[in-house]
Amino acid sequence: MYKSKKIIAAFTSVLLAACICSCNSSSDSSSTKDVSPQTRQELASLAAKDERLTGELENKTIKWMANWNLNTDSNIERVVFQERYGGNIEETIVDWDSRYEKLAAAINSDEGIDFFSAGDFDAFPKGAIKSMFIPVDDYIDYDSELWKDVKAANDKFTWNGEHYVICVNVNGGNTAVIYNKKTIEEYGLDDPADLYEQGKWDWDSFKRLLSEFVDTDNGLYGIDGYWTEAALSLTTGVPYIGLKDGKLVNNLRDKNLERVQNYMTDLYNAGYVMDKEQFQWKDMPSFVGEGKELFYPCGLWALYKSSDQWKKTFGEEAFFVPMPKDPQADTYYIPSNIDGYLMVSGGHNPDGVVKYANCKRATLLNKDLNKVGEQMCIDSYGWTQEMLDMRANLDKLAADNPVFDFYMGVSSDVADTLDSGETGIRASLQHGTSWAETVSACYNVIDALVEDANNSK
Repeated sequence: MYKSKKIIAAFTSVLLAACICSCNSSSDSSSTKDVSPQTRQELASLAAKDERLTGELENKTIKWMANWNLNTDSNIERVVFQERYGGNIEETIVDWDSRYEKLAAAINSDEGIDFFSAGDFDAFPKGAIKSMFIPVDDYIDYDSELWKDVKAANDKFTWNGEHYVICVNVNGGNTAVIYNKKTIEEYGLDDPADLYEQGKWDWDSFKRLLSEFVDTDNGLYGIDGYWTEAALSLTTGVPYIGLKDGKLVNNLRDKNLERVQNYMTDLYNAGYVMDKEQFQWKDMPSFVGEGKELFYPCGLWALYKSSDQWKKTFGEEAFFVPMPKDPQADTYYIPSNIDGYLMVSGGHNPDGVVKYANCKRATLLNKDLNKVGEQMCIDSYGWTQEMLDMRANLDKLAADNPVFDFYMGVSSDVADTLDSGETGIRASLQHGTSWAETVSACYNVIDALVEDANNSK
């Protein structure tokens, strides 16, 4: 079972919470709290002084469709958009499983939905192939001051020579290793944060700590969660399905993927992966807080909630580090996340979407707005400066060497085949299946599906 595709992880490095909710969210933006009058005044003043936010907006309303809200009290760019352009976000909140059906229906009925999330990596390139989204080159100049530092990332999302994804930020919040410092201390283990600072946090030390802690006969478990496999694999720097020069690439026979899959099989065979079957295939993050589980790889969204909530789950001394480094990789890769959007075909206000995206870019580049974002994280979630500093490390790793996997965004057939816990890329860590067996079963099928997508117009 794979649940991470049902969790939104598209968070910017400073906004920290605008979009955290589960796959079945049906929340209504009308019930959302607003920022304090003092914060709104401060943001309005800063936005008015930012010379990069140019022009005015004739149509003030942009229409958003997703299974999560943009209209939240911690969404700084929403306030900047309101104060600088008089903008308003009209939301259509849908269930995760029906997102694309609802979007297709909205396009066909000319409802004027303007933008859709790109952060789940399941919309591109298939949405471009199906003409659900439009190119953005006529609307955004990626060489401009606001966009030039994310131009390289946006260049990774081209199809038939055109940009489709408005990537406003690359961050490292996709998957981190969450753990409990109290547990580390009680069992006399090396702290992963210390190992990271010493340049020693890699697959080898990750495995060693598991070997020193795991004792399933006495209820001490190693790795839990549904996010480990894809995240650990991306530390090689090689995606299962890549995108090069606007064409999809099948990397399943790459030796680096074989190596990481064999490593995950070793973790399974050593008993370091929690047997979820004994817990009815549920993950047990509360075991981290109880000192019964060592590592819970997960998106940082799990910590974007009030401190009493995340401390109840992960413990009073919960902390996190990046995924461990591949000791044979040429640099330190971690799974990169994006905060980004796609413009919907038939949208009524593309200029409004661009103005909103510009506001997001401004919040990232404006040091004063950035400080407001960090303070909101401290105030809303009880984060410490140490947590903010570690998150900055993750963001830098992701931004310096971004690596994206497109296997969820080609087609449902590709996603279902590769995402299988029984016969796909998760079979090694969940069942101990050899990578040779997996590749033999699915390579030709995936290759044909990728070729079909590449030949689509």
